[in-house]
Amino acid sequence: MWVRLLNEVDLSNRTMLAERKPEWLRVRPPSGENYAHLKSLFRSLDLHTVCEEAHCPNVWECWGGGTATIMLMGDTCTRGCRFCAVTSGNPHGVLDLDEPKKVAMALAEMDLTYVVLTSVDRDDLADGGAEHFAKTVREIKARRPDMLVEALIPDFRGDLDAVRTVVDSGVDVLDHNIETVERLQGTVRDRRAGYAQSLKVLRGAKEMRRDLFTKSSIMLGLGETSAEVVAAMRDLRANGVDIVTVGQYLRPSNWHLAVQEYVPPEVFEELRVAGESMGFAYVAAGPLVRSSYRAGEFFLEKVLRERKRVPAG
Repeated sequence: MWVRLLNEVDLSNRTMLAERKPEWLRVRPPSGENYAHLKSLFRSLDLHTVCEEAHCPNVWECWGGGTATIMLMGDTCTRGCRFCAVTSGNPHGVLDLDEPKKVAMALAEMDLTYVVLTSVDRDDLADGGAEHFAKTVREIKARRPDMLVEALIPDFRGDLDAVRTVVDSGVDVLDHNIETVERLQGTVRDRRAGYAQSLKVLRGAKEMRRDLFTKSSIMLGLGETSAEVVAAMRDLRANGVDIVTVGQYLRPSNWHLAVQEYVPPEVFEELRVAGESMGFAYVAAGPLVRSSYRAGEFFLEKVLRERKRVPAG
């Protein structure tokens, strides 16, 4: 069934794009007591969240439910991907060495059992910030050994030693996004990124720790075809990726790449079914799905905690 639907509704030829977003992409503005508390807490500790920096449409849901994705190493990225709302520039090696402790302190005030850490790209640092990631994971685990930590890492320029630094820190889930299909990599992502390089990072992480869950994400609406999306999902699975998320690209500003189409929910559902048939442990697919997605995190937490209860034998 999914093959028929995907072939009939080719993602590159649909003419649904309009000035106004379709109904399924409309979300309510952020509000609520817990949202206000978290915003104040992050400001007081001078911490950044990808929820705000990347203009995530789910910020009200996640913050209202007491979860957030912490963005390490500042709010200035050394790369300039054409889809991303984060500020580009050169931080010139500046790094808040107290940030790992500050993040752990903030999380100690939050009623969380699972946290996602991510970062800007820091090509100005010798290791791309890998040790900073690792220190943050260790600080969190020292205060909250029971807390599960997911790290959504940059590609570290393909340096597997840097990847190993994060993997060996005790992180529970290692996430790196390919972002789009292979053909559109050069258009969508910074020239220093790349499809093969991202797959190398994901494959390398899995080979370092077979018990490590690996995860990646794909955006739709940039001009890709259905066949290309399915091929990208197959490539991820072939490189050991356990979890994949598929969501709609939303244009942050007029400078960024234009949305070529708004993909309807039924196509995301067919992609979810297709991904499950490939053997992914979990597939989250929908217009508002992002790489840090609560449903996927709940699934991972359940599986990881069950695994920890089962004695090795």
